[in-house]
Amino acid sequence: MTVAVRVQNLKKIYPTDEGDVNAVDDVSFEINSGEFFTLLGPSGCGKSTTLRCIAGLERADGGEITIGDTLVVSKQQGLFVPPHRRPIGMVFQSYAIWPHMNVFDNVAFPITHGSDRVPKSEVRSRVMTALDLVRLGGLENRPAPQLSGGQQQRLALARALVREPQVLLLDEPLSNLDAKLRDEMRVELKELTQRLRITTVFVTHDQLEALTLSDQIAVMRDGVIRQLGSSEEIYATPNSRFTAEFIGTTNLVEGEVTETSGNSMKVAAMNGELVCDAVDGFESGGKVIVAIRPEGLKVSLTEPAEAENTFSGTVEAVIYLGDSLDCRIRVGEDLLRAFVAPRPRIAPGDSVFISAAAADCRPLPLETSSIELDDTEAAAVPSQTSAGPAIIA
Repeated sequence: MTVAVRVQNLKKIYPTDEGDVNAVDDVSFEINSGEFFTLLGPSGCGKSTTLRCIAGLERADGGEITIGDTLVVSKQQGLFVPPHRRPIGMVFQSYAIWPHMNVFDNVAFPITHGSDRVPKSEVRSRVMTALDLVRLGGLENRPAPQLSGGQQQRLALARALVREPQVLLLDEPLSNLDAKLRDEMRVELKELTQRLRITTVFVTHDQLEALTLSDQIAVMRDGVIRQLGSSEEIYATPNSRFTAEFIGTTNLVEGEVTETSGNSMKVAAMNGELVCDAVDGFESGGKVIVAIRPEGLKVSLTEPAEAENTFSGTVEAVIYLGDSLDCRIRVGEDLLRAFVAPRPRIAPGDSVFISAAAADCRPLPLETSSIELDDTEAAAVPSQTSAGPAIIA
């Protein structure tokens, strides 16, 4: 498969009063043609800075970036291709819509000004094609400020697509929408990028957006990629406590490895023994954290027959979610969270049995929990604007 974007050993450093901060620290990845690639992580992790380096809005302090067959950044060679000469389209978080223009003129702007100008005879057909792609056909004469939030988001997409770019760059484009509209636009964005087979680099801190949209996800923290893989790989087989906590909801149970044999591992935990699928790097006697997703826990009022990893517990709280119950269950010193069917109804105070398959119990290295910015990172984050100074997202 053809590689559309290649990032090699990318570095970006910001000076602060307390010393330099490596906003992007030796980051490397490849994106195949037509792939939807997401940079995911909390504020301050370096995801937007990475995107802005690809766009040319930031000058890298090290590494190389290639788009298609063109090397656009090489610190070693002293090469920097300016943004307007890169085959990209970009949508900012703020959309950056021109309020004094109508819809048509907003979309036409990139191909009627600067180096990307096309013959006047082509402008209207290019603009109308882009508007039809995002379902704004018929609104070309409407003043841009009279569009709804979702329509403005689609307008920004049309303006990015009218250049017919090789790569589409999206910097948290859905974050300004309300929850319902965000869900709708997520579906539209997925359908549009799949239909056009356009290579897309998407930045978000929203785990659901990343899981539902992406072919590949790069989970970032402290300027480095902590895990790279498909949505299913990232969710089902996290490689660290950070990834397990940041992607979705999970139960984390501390224990000690008592046995490793073939494809299984036994862990002393929850006043008993957990059987897990084996993961390399753990030895008997070592401390470990076992991650179990809430949907991986089965809950019953009677003890199940032949179920793996069965423990007794007491229900402390139940939250009704309509299609499921969010149950908090005390097992020894651990408080576990389980998503279960609303029937039969489970109530606080009930004695229950929980069980989990070995494949749903993921051993992870013991580490402290922290997905928040520390003081050094927070100090390094300038204010964000669509065209202003660089940011650490």
